Amino acid sequence: MSRIASAGERRLRQYEWQDPRQVSQGMHELPGIDYLRRFIAEGRMAPIQDTLGFTLDEVSEGSALWSLTPREWHYNPAGTVQGGVYASLLDAAMAVAIWSTLPAGVGWTTVELKINILRPMTIESGPVRCRSNLIHCSRRIGTAEGRISDAEGRLLAHGTTTCLIVRPD
Repeated sequence: MSRIASAGERRLRQYEWQDPRQVSQGMHELPGIDYLRRFIAEGRMAPIQDTLGFTLDEVSEGSALWSLTPREWHYNPAGTVQGGVYASLLDAAMAVAIWSTLPAGVGWTTVELKINILRPMTIESGPVRCRSNLIHCSRRIGTAEGRISDAEGRLLAHGTTTCLIVRPD
């Protein structure tokens, strides 16, 4: 829930988030794809999703689709969406593409993230979509790619990630 003041005034943003312990409940007991499907079905949101305002819309094995509607609070001093927002959206999307292929009890952590910003994102961009796809996943390393496109389908940014696969053994 957000409220923005009229033009020229200082703005106030208020929002709520879910307890992260409840959001992640059961994630180690299920294969990644099953947990992520449940996450979507139950409307779970990690605190970072509420903070930045992006959502996981679809997941299949090795692929994910996220969305974000740019808002003023995403802006940097240049009047465009801050690069860290692109990076956060791509990081979440690409990590989920990897996670969706992992068995129960196996985790991951991002060890490398590379992004290329091709066009500025603004409120006028409309809702943006970030599609990610698995490139490769082995016992210890997973790689994925992602693309952010605007409402007109123009490519705004793309990236790749390398994640360390964390096994209990």
